[in-house]
Amino acid sequence: MKTITRQKPFEQILDSVADDASMFIIGCGTCATLCRTGGMDEVADMAGRLTDAGKIVTGTAVPPTGCDEVTAEIRHAFKNALGAADSVLVMSCAFGVQTAASQLKKPVVPALDTLFMGKEGPTGRYSEICMQCGHCVLADTGGICPVTLCHKGLLNGPCGGTNEGMCEIGDGRQCAWTLIYNRLQSQGRLDRMKKYHPPKNHNAVLRPGIMDIVLSLGAVDRQ
Repeated sequence: MKTITRQKPFEQILDSVADDASMFIIGCGTCATLCRTGGMDEVADMAGRLTDAGKIVTGTAVPPTGCDEVTAEIRHAFKNALGAADSVLVMSCAFGVQTAASQLKKPVVPALDTLFMGKEGPTGRYSEICMQCGHCVLADTGGICPVTLCHKGLLNGPCGGTNEGMCEIGDGRQCAWTLIYNRLQSQGRLDRMKKYHPPKNHNAVLRPGIMDIVLSLGAVDRQ
């Protein structure tokens, strides 16, 4: 499971640092590296583009995981370079940006947009596999998520736009509910498609999401 990101347009990044003459750049050695949005190559490229735009890059760092508390280590290892920067440009997911903001005494600017949680395919293509909706229906859909895979997010399908197993939006996308049908048929569980799922309750996970795990007498109580 990876956090999928894409780089913001350079003009938007420049606008975000318009009042800053100098900056320190932090990337991520895990998800952003795999997405080619914030690894060593991308950080070096960003440093060059900012320099060409008249900005001063005081230093760069690519921690193993940008979302961990490793930014505390960066704060000490790059004390002088961080001290010389007006702001910190973070090339990682939103989690990494917020972690950096909580650790560093500097304004923090995100260079990436966080898109979804997903997995990498054999050709380097990333696909969303979970929306973290808080109400999983995979037991009735053969382990295929219609909330993320169906373009309309239908909990009861297919719709009238499916055509020979393909989604009506085009782009070579398969119909999620055809995939679900084929999976359930192979398992001898087509009766599961007769089950009606009411409209999704978007309050299933209140925002911001919080879960306390309390250990009591060897058992785990979830509140």
